[in-house]
Amino acid sequence: MLDRIRRYFDRKISITAGDGRAGYHEHALHLATACLMIEVLRSDFKDQDAERQLINELMLQFTDLQPQEVAELLDLAEVEVKNASSLFQFTSLLDRELEYQDKVRVVTMLWQVVYADGHKDKYEEHLVRKVSDLLHVSHTDYIRCRHLVEDGKV
Repeated sequence: MLDRIRRYFDRKISITAGDGRAGYHEHALHLATACLMIEVLRSDFKDQDAERQLINELMLQFTDLQPQEVAELLDLAEVEVKNASSLFQFTSLLDRELEYQDKVRVVTMLWQVVYADGHKDKYEEHLVRKVSDLLHVSHTDYIRCRHLVEDGKV
């Protein structure tokens, strides 16, 4: 697994475009988003295949990465989450760099992970609320995202 992570860094994160930071920047945003989804997956202490599959699908939609690259990104996200001391290292980057509508999209994806197994756990809900606050997403949009997912409209 460490070789896959190293290869991901070599191919994706060390590759830059334009100003020398654009490639890193894009992949850092992808990694931070994946880490938050992994955090939601782990928050109810039940590792569900449905949640893992959905995270994979969401990252394929959210990024321009190929399936193998997404698998490597998610492996890297697992390592990052295990070594993280708080959510701030993930949310601060997203809050600083994403437009508001993209932050709302991230919150919606987190709700999708919550409901991937068919029910909402109090720990999952708390985590999504906390991330939403750290991303400075309004409470109205936080609730709207939850209802869109609950009603199957996304």
